[in-house]
Amino acid sequence: MNDAKAMQSPPRATEAHPWSRYVAMGDSFTEGIGDPDPTRPGGFRGWADRVAEELGRGPTDFAYANLAVRGRLLQQIVDQQLAPCLALKPDLITLSTGGNDLIRPGGDPDALAEKLDSVVQILSMGGATVVLFNGPDTGSSVLGRIRSKVTIYNENLRTVAARHDAIIADMWSLKQLNDPQMWDEDRLHFSPLGHHTIAAMVLDSLNVNHTLEPLRPKPLPVRTWRAARSEDLVWAREYFVPWVVRRLRHRSSGDGITAKRPTPGPVFGPGVPLGSGEGPLGTTDARR
Repeated sequence: MNDAKAMQSPPRATEAHPWSRYVAMGDSFTEGIGDPDPTRPGGFRGWADRVAEELGRGPTDFAYANLAVRGRLLQQIVDQQLAPCLALKPDLITLSTGGNDLIRPGGDPDALAEKLDSVVQILSMGGATVVLFNGPDTGSSVLGRIRSKVTIYNENLRTVAARHDAIIADMWSLKQLNDPQMWDEDRLHFSPLGHHTIAAMVLDSLNVNHTLEPLRPKPLPVRTWRAARSEDLVWAREYFVPWVVRRLRHRSSGDGITAKRPTPGPVFGPGVPLGSGEGPLGTTDARR
């Protein structure tokens, strides 16, 4: 949607929803890596911020916390984020996990789902709405290699969700993610357009009306074999090799990183007046 159209058609009000406190749990996907925004806590926006912005257009007392940290495995998320999440007493929880586990050698989708089942049971005991993410069906050079594992994990995830009345945010069926423009240049995280598209899907899964318009990017120009090969070599040098080295050294990209929004606070989306002139956590909000 261009600027002229945005000026002519004011954003629709977000449909009333029952949630007042939203907590996001997970890894780099939920932290928002690939969607940089220096005005945000942690320097990233991401799909979870975008979802919270839309939900925050309705209730005046809506609050949002994001506990996700890049590189975290499921057990680390349980150890470091489960108790803080429960302490915040949310009525809406999103949990995306499993990608970092499955991409490692020996990652077992059955064992992973079994562990996740007990986590979802705990999260849902207080009556909160729990949203789980299955894995995308993508041919990217990293995730495409574990497609069979992702398929098994996704089927197990549906069983877990049905058992605890959780909602599945269906990444597998989101075919727009096959567009290269949906991905960051590291081919592992999503671009701003990808995060935007995923946020709209999550809101649709929650049956919430929103102002996120579907984007139809122009097709990428056809690349020559030489250009494609050159890009592959750059990607391997700058992203894939460092990732392999971290795995061999048992290090994580999240070492030393803390949650960007550890406490719940109001969310100021585009077009929402700030009043005090300050954004979440006391930072000045230069609205996009």
